Amino acid sequence: MYGTLANTVTIFAFLMTVVLILWRPKEINEAIPSTIGAVLVLLSGTVTLSDFAQISQTVSGAAITIMATIVMAVVLESFGFFIWASEGLAARAKGSGIRLFWYVNLLCFLMTLFFNNDGSILITTPILLILLQNLGLKPHQKIPYLLSGALVATASSAPIGVSNIVNLIALKMVHMSLYMNTLMMFVPATLGLLFMVLLLFLVNYRALPKRLPTMPHIHGRGKLHLPGQHPLMLQTPKPALSELTADQRNRFMQKVLLFVFVVRISLFVASYYGIPIAIVSVIGSAILLAWRWYYLHISPADMLRKTPWHVLVFAFGMYVIIFGIHNIGFTKKLVVLFEPIVSGNLLNASLVIGSIQSAMSTLFNNHPALMIGTLTLTEMHLDPLTLKIAYLANVIGSDIGSLLLPIGTLASLIWLHILRKHKVKLPWKEYTKVTILVIPPTVLFTLVVLYYWVSWLF
Repeated sequence: MYGTLANTVTIFAFLMTVVLILWRPKEINEAIPSTIGAVLVLLSGTVTLSDFAQISQTVSGAAITIMATIVMAVVLESFGFFIWASEGLAARAKGSGIRLFWYVNLLCFLMTLFFNNDGSILITTPILLILLQNLGLKPHQKIPYLLSGALVATASSAPIGVSNIVNLIALKMVHMSLYMNTLMMFVPATLGLLFMVLLLFLVNYRALPKRLPTMPHIHGRGKLHLPGQHPLMLQTPKPALSELTADQRNRFMQKVLLFVFVVRISLFVASYYGIPIAIVSVIGSAILLAWRWYYLHISPADMLRKTPWHVLVFAFGMYVIIFGIHNIGFTKKLVVLFEPIVSGNLLNASLVIGSIQSAMSTLFNNHPALMIGTLTLTEMHLDPLTLKIAYLANVIGSDIGSLLLPIGTLASLIWLHILRKHKVKLPWKEYTKVTILVIPPTVLFTLVVLYYWVSWLF
């Protein structure tokens, strides 16, 4: 049993790390507090060096998969995809602010499915900022698009586990394949997202402009640098692409998107056959890099600078801290409290675990909250089906329930930071005025649909 001092240091390390991640003084990289916290936990002795093998095995595959998808996003930026997408949004809206709302949310959903939630925020927020700025919308007219897009981009990591690093880590912890996770989760989570977008539309309807001004052609304008830890940017495409006609450019982008889609599908095929999805992700990214090298003559060497290596450090450090919290008995207390309520009742497992995870994620950020919740579930003596539905409810609370406050996810913190950089003001009051009406009903709806869907499947 660990001593009082060791327990105190571990709890302090956890609280300090969470506070620094949420506060981010002087825009501190989130990997720094997680590393400091992990060192403190190691020094306390609540996590031993022998635990490192288990931690490495759990975290490394997920981190590599996420980094590989971000590499693919950087390659798409090189091809001029983001400007192409913003022009496409404006064209498909056909002058309707209502139609633009639905297309914005569709784009954010697809970007998260193709990449991941943090990458989607870094991709879609600048696209929307450029689009809305060029449309000449007033500040209060921009907020519904920016807010709904951010909520959808973040929540869209729920349908498939590969769209969020913490979801991938949790999958490894409960020994569930990506294929099985998607089979059980895609339908209820997607229906939940549709329900959420409908609520967002009803809440924001009056603020949406019914007619949009004509947007000037933005292709070839200057750069918009994105804050964050990897230097994605919207910029003029390279000469080889800018010389293409509109139809040629469209066909080229469609080929690139088709390739990304095939890579994404390959992850589920690999999971079904027991092939590590990190290997498939790396191969897909390598092929796309080779394609860029051949087409644009850009060496893959720039990825050494652009790849967000801090993701691996952050995830590893965070898991060390949570492992320490687990080792001092915190998760055992949660097991004693909630196991009797959850055992033997699938609806209880869905509603109770999902609600608890929503509350923890809102207060402590979803990264540590989901790890704590998943470790707790692995300690419960649940039958396999109850464990699976409880885990999926855990993810719903982490990916959707956490959005009640803007501090609930790393993606939403990045989003707020981008808005501040570009002088778009969104007070917490304005944020929560929308989310309080949207997020709790969405979580409840999704958890109930999860219960009925899993019951029908099995």
